Amino acid sequence: MSDDRLSFKEMCTEFDVTPRTLRYYEYIELLTPEREGRSRYYGPRERARMTLIMRGRKFGFQLEEIRQWLLIYENEGTQAQLAAFIEMADRQTKALQEQQVQTEEALSELAQLRKDILRSLA
Repeated sequence: MSDDRLSFKEMCTEFDVTPRTLRYYEYIELLTPEREGRSRYYGPRERARMTLIMRGRKFGFQLEEIRQWLLIYENEGTQAQLAAFIEMADRQTKALQEQQVQTEEALSELAQLRKDILRSLA
């Protein structure tokens, strides 16, 4: 085994994911580790993809969106992938901003309801 590869267990540890998650990412073809018998090994390409997957999840992207975005790089190259990311980021930014407005409204309503109930108890 070369030094730049991680075992299945090391990959789980490095990215703080469960074995089930890592196997699922392989199942939906986000990752394609090298196989030697029953062992799986993750090289620089797979670790870079995992970094992008984790970043995408952090920003709220769906796994299918991430999978399609990664395929763009393989099929069309960096520029196409970057252009696609801008579109994805714009859509997600809008969705998160809408969520933020809804959260702020809910917090305000909850605070007011709490205040009203406290007043009625007094």
